[in-house]
Amino acid sequence: MARKRRYEWETEEPEDAPPPPPCWLCGRPTSEASLVWHHPIPKSRGGRDTVPMHAICQNTLITNFTNSELERHGMNVEGLLADPAVAKFVAWVAKKDPDFNAAPAKKGR
Repeated sequence: MARKRRYEWETEEPEDAPPPPPCWLCGRPTSEASLVWHHPIPKSRGGRDTVPMHAICQNTLITNFTNSELERHGMNVEGLLADPAVAKFVAWVAKKDPDFNAAPAKKGR
């Protein structure tokens, strides 16, 4: 039997693809490598909505807030940015590349 013809499919993204959404916390552009979908209200507290974030930004929120604190803030990003540790982090990460990732500082308990 003869071999069937193999087709090479295009792997390039279409020209009209929408740009990636900005990060919900820091506002920097995201990329496929750094994009995570975060539940501002934790799923354990009944949260269903998701927002695009960098992995490092999500780790910062998880490190600095408990689930009950995140539930109280809900979708209010301004309330989260009012926290001094988060405000300091956002000011620091604003100078970094959108694909930048690092381990978050440990929370002093």
